[in-house]
Amino acid sequence: MKRSDEELVRDALEHIAKLRRHLSRSSLDDETVADAVSLRLAAAIESVSETSDEFRKRTFGSDWKIIWATRNRIAHGYAYIDLAIIRDTVEQDLLEFERRLTDAIN
Repeated sequence: MKRSDEELVRDALEHIAKLRRHLSRSSLDDETVADAVSLRLAAAIESVSETSDEFRKRTFGSDWKIIWATRNRIAHGYAYIDLAIIRDTVEQDLLEFERRLTDAIN
């Protein structure tokens, strides 16, 4: 059974909430927190990737390619994830990503 766009967005928002809880424990300078944040960020993006093409186009437009590229950097980074990318994403882009998702289901 295919999950609805709203269900998938709610999953993504839950991953973001958990990401924020990890950050509340310590900074990205802590390797364990950095790994947890990276994985939750990738999981949030992965959840959104399962939404309909129409939803992603309407919600993110051409920004989706950049968002998906961020997920790929995390997922395929294997032993090395560039924390500068994670830090920049969390500090500069996460709030907007979350806002767009929230607006899309409200």
